[in-house]
Amino acid sequence: MRKLSMEELNRLTVADFKNTQKFPLVLVLDNVRSLHNVGAAFRTADAFAVEKIWLCGITGRPPQREITKTALGSTESVAWEYAPTTVAAIEQLKAAGYQVVAVEQTTASQPLPDFQPTPGQSYALVMGNEVFGVEDEVLALCDAAVEIPQFGTKHSLNVSVAAGVVLWDFISKMGSNEIVTF
Repeated sequence: MRKLSMEELNRLTVADFKNTQKFPLVLVLDNVRSLHNVGAAFRTADAFAVEKIWLCGITGRPPQREITKTALGSTESVAWEYAPTTVAAIEQLKAAGYQVVAVEQTTASQPLPDFQPTPGQSYALVMGNEVFGVEDEVLALCDAAVEIPQFGTKHSLNVSVAAGVVLWDFISKMGSNEIVTF
């Protein structure tokens, strides 16, 4: 066994990535305070060919050194938009036909393995603040909530780790029929 070279990985250029069909997923960062988490979200969104990231409220925006350091160039490939409030972003996404899913532990949340995305449906996944989670007024606008099963003593994951888990789960369930193969 050996590691693959960069040439063997056959990665898209930024220009090609921008012109490639994406999974019908949008990541919404609800007042995420850590710039490193924002950068990691960009990198994960690039890896999973997400349509866009919405940066809401106090969430930092590129260009900032801490975001750039963690994002490793993905702020150039992944489309993003800023909204002063997460509510404003959610209202716009719902009007565009997205089903909005909070990644949060709630009285109505469904375990992530049990959630099945509807074929052809676009989704907006809302990731909350590192301390306070998804805001209550945002939860009230969500169509559903999912939570990642956890088995240790902690009851949460880092927001960027949680984004990676949830995006991978959604994409695995959506299958290749949701996107044109690179």
